[in-house]
Amino acid sequence: MANLLTILRMILAVVAIEFLFTGNPALNITAVFLTLFVIILDGLDGVVARALNEQSKFGSVFDILGDRVVENLYWIAFAVIGTVGVWVPMVVVTRGILTDGMRSIALSQGYTAFGSSTMMKNKLCHFLTASRFSRAVYGTAKTLVFLMLIIAYIPNLEFYNGMSVEIFSIYGSIQPCLIKIADVLVYVTVGMCIIRGIPVLIESKRFLDNDKQQV
Repeated sequence: MANLLTILRMILAVVAIEFLFTGNPALNITAVFLTLFVIILDGLDGVVARALNEQSKFGSVFDILGDRVVENLYWIAFAVIGTVGVWVPMVVVTRGILTDGMRSIALSQGYTAFGSSTMMKNKLCHFLTASRFSRAVYGTAKTLVFLMLIIAYIPNLEFYNGMSVEIFSIYGSIQPCLIKIADVLVYVTVGMCIIRGIPVLIESKRFLDNDKQQV
């Protein structure tokens, strides 16, 4: 069940991103709610896995895979649309490849990214990367930045046949502020992405050493 939720959130992320490329304000607003639902599912799949006793190494890896797909899809889409610089997906994707590569080596030696068999043994490294607090803060940051990037760049709301002239006027007056908030959140979230990735690389040294010994 938990793995099905992971698949569902990847599908919904694709749908939401497709809506962003239509230039239709109504679909952009729908994308906001779909994105929020995608993030909710991200937290829900872990709860379901624990409740149904479906926790496994495959589930742990698949959950990270789902996170990576959703995260990369949104950042790449925002870069294509022009709401973030191309450097953002370049940094996030590169960080993901490096950390996931190191995690795969740890997995081959019986360790997972999170949970009771986590590869993160150093207390500080564990706190920064694997603790529920760190994961919750980073998840919240991604939620806020993705939603703000969509909301801040919604196309002209006069699309609504004159019904929303007042709404458009209000939105137009606050849009510059929304864009500034979104830009700040981009830097904060990417910074957290990097900070959370460094401990994985640090902890990976012993797994690389073990791997060399086995060869």
